[in-house]
Order: sequence, then structure tokens, then C-alpha cells
Amino acid sequence: MRQLGTSKEIAAPVSTVWDLLTEFDHWPVWGTSIRRVESAADCVAPGVVGRVQTILGFWVPFEISDVVTNDSWHWRVAGVSATGHFVSAIGPDRCRVQFTVAWALAPYLVVMRMSLGRLKRMAEQA
Repeated sequence: MRQLGTSKEIAAPVSTVWDLLTEFDHWPVWGTSIRRVESAADCVAPGVVGRVQTILGFWVPFEISDVVTNDSWHWRVAGVSATGHFVSAIGPDRCRVQFTVAWALAPYLVVMRMSLGRLKRMAEQA
């Protein structure tokens, strides 16, 4: 399936950004469309399941499908392949983060871009 993405350079090490991207406690802070996360796990790992409450108030189930530590993770939301999350070093204290989504969900790029801005602020203040 064809993917579209948006990315941002962040003045922080990969490890800092990875923790923010993968620990569920941080998702409502940087994730523009997420209000709460419930899961028996604390962070992403293959097969981890849970549910997220959207900013509209409804809950949707999720499953983490792929994880490459300090590199990328993908998930399925309500049984549908959702966004991809990638981080790559571009220096010792600098990285690029990219979020991807299926072409059919292109309007969601606006939300992902806002989330990247929040993630950048969090990481650079850490």
C-alpha cells in the first residue's frame, strides 16, 4: 500500500525521542488526536494491545504490529493498519522523525504534522 509521510528534525538524541514515541504515558501529550491510553503494557512492543481514547471521546482498540528498537514501530487501530513511526539519527544529538499513513488517509497528515511539532518541543526541552 502506498504511504505518505511527514517528518521533522529534532535537536535531541534518538534515545530521548524513542522513549517519547513509545511510552504510552507520553502519547496524550504529543499525540494531537489521543486523549488517553489504556494497556497492560507501558510501552510499544510487538503484540501489545490496548485502547486509545480519541479527542472526540470514543475509544478504539489498538495492537502494536512491528517494532524495531530505536528505529520504527507500526500499529493497527480498530483492526486497520494505521500510522508508522520512524526515528533516525542525523548526528549525536539530532534526529529525524517521520510519521507515515496510507495514501487514502492523506488528510490525517495535518494531525500528524501537529503531533510532530508537539513531540519536537517535548524532546528539545527534555
